[in-house]
Amino acid sequence: MRPSFFIMEKIRYETDPYNRLILPRFRKAIDGRFKVDGLNNLFYQVKAPVAAGENIPHQIKLRGEWSLTDRHKLKFTLDKWGRQTLGDQLTLEGEITAADENSLLFAVTTTSKNNVKTIYALELSGVWKADESNRLSFRVRRNAGKDNALTFNGAWELGKDNKLVYRYLSSDLITKKRRVHAIEFNGYWDIKNKYRISYLLGVDTESAFDFKAGAGIYGPGYIKYELGIGLSGRVRPVKRTIALFGRWFVKEDTGIIFEMKYADKKTRAIVFGADAKLTGKDTVALRLRSGTDDSALGVTLELSRKIFKSEGEAFLEALASKRELAIYAGAAWRW
Repeated sequence: MRPSFFIMEKIRYETDPYNRLILPRFRKAIDGRFKVDGLNNLFYQVKAPVAAGENIPHQIKLRGEWSLTDRHKLKFTLDKWGRQTLGDQLTLEGEITAADENSLLFAVTTTSKNNVKTIYALELSGVWKADESNRLSFRVRRNAGKDNALTFNGAWELGKDNKLVYRYLSSDLITKKRRVHAIEFNGYWDIKNKYRISYLLGVDTESAFDFKAGAGIYGPGYIKYELGIGLSGRVRPVKRTIALFGRWFVKEDTGIIFEMKYADKKTRAIVFGADAKLTGKDTVALRLRSGTDDSALGVTLELSRKIFKSEGEAFLEALASKRELAIYAGAAWRW
């Protein structure tokens, strides 16, 4: 007896230029909108009513993985499950409108059958990180700890008020109009060890860009680091110089402080420890140490002894006796 086989029909999902889902059974776009839940699962909410006789579910759940196209559009690659075809890709046209410390907001534009244009937002939750090539990446949190990486394959820059900014060329699929779109990240700079400089997006968040860099250059009123951003399709990394400007001073209960101004006249400080010794009548040499783990940064900074002010007179007197003394971040100086 010849065995019989049941062949399941393959169903392909796709979107039209107006971000409407095309249902395979009916081969036409259905009015509705995409949405995501708290676990970043993707759904298509069908707009009621539908034509009589069409057995269309009110909500369609789609399973797959998130990524970002080179045009900075959201892409969802479908898994193979049930009657869904492996590898189908849904590309959502729109723009990234905001990047908060734990989320990414993507504005989707759609047009209904009645030619009514609407804009709605998809909010993905996750954490911001820098990848091994110093590119910006948003890791979308998924079930079972499997994150999806949205990689921004472009070169970021340092903008006004020490703010990290990412720019890309945005184009409308329908009108073909092009413009430069900017994403600004609200955060502050920190230096954790010798060959890394970090941009933190908040105090109580895992989101932080830890960039690999060369040795820093420190001087009165500035800190500079050079690094490369490795982009796909480019043989050589794009060079970036991070130049931070501020003022140096010493707090007895804190350590060596480099204070910078950010937006809205807010100030933030990078805290260091140091090994100190006098190098002249009016100067002191500081071999800086990380304020995080007290590791050596390989940097010697020479500043006026005036940064110690009156509370550091005893410390300066000890230095004058030709002793090299330590300044501990968060614990003042000891001798």
